[in-house]
Amino acid sequence: MSEIATLRAQAAAARAAAGGQPGALPADRPEAAEVRFSAQLRAEVVRRDGMDWYQVEGYASAFERGYEMWDMFGPYTEIVSAGAADKTLEANPEVVFRFNHAGTPMASTRNGRLELWADDTGLGQRAWLNPKRADVQLLVQAVEDADVREQSFMFRITSGRWSPDYTEYRIDTFDLERGDVGPVTYGANPHTSVAARSGEFLSLIPSLPPLLAREAMARLSARADLAAVAPLQTGGTITTPALADHLGPPPFTAPAQTPPASRGRSIAMARTQLLVAAWND
Repeated sequence: MSEIATLRAQAAAARAAAGGQPGALPADRPEAAEVRFSAQLRAEVVRRDGMDWYQVEGYASAFERGYEMWDMFGPYTEIVSAGAADKTLEANPEVVFRFNHAGTPMASTRNGRLELWADDTGLGQRAWLNPKRADVQLLVQAVEDADVREQSFMFRITSGRWSPDYTEYRIDTFDLERGDVGPVTYGANPHTSVAARSGEFLSLIPSLPPLLAREAMARLSARADLAAVAPLQTGGTITTPALADHLGPPPFTAPAQTPPASRGRSIAMARTQLLVAAWND
């Protein structure tokens, strides 16, 4: 079994042991979750309502396609079910189109310049953006240059369920009301909580500079919940066998030198004593 497979199995066992319920949300998941998908974005100039607009179209999500997520226990697979958007779309939610989930909205369902739909592929969106805006011009150029290649949407999970072995979480329905959709810059993980980024942190361990790796190990060794992990003492720094080879030998520290005892008098002291003697004479 590979290391990641072992980690997934351990995480699933921990979820089950923690008394998780099949319908419970994943631990540490933000209330307004974000999911990112690679998508083919298209931007073109179209005529609408008597003026030219940039029409940006693509899929903000893909249904029935698993992606990796992390919670406080470890990795798991998450899937958005086909039909998960049907109920929220029927309610005609207020949604805005923004880049990177920030900044001034460029379009919205309220003003009729953002359309949303769901089909077998996923959640689709089509926005008409004002070409006079500088932020719109920059976004369209980035899309045309393929510098921006991912789509994302912000939503609230209204129902979902864990698989019997707690390795997969399926989103059955979500709510888009007061959420947003739009392009995002490349992101390695589907959402941005610390727990979700654990996979990213682990992938960086082999390339950490020795000084930073030692500081990380020193801080981890101070955690009470890791006391069961037997540490390896390496030259005054607590580490683990898995990282011992990466960290290498501890940096050489020269033995402390005891300053030699002062002998004789300093020039300033001698000069002062001569001045005092001359004054007394």
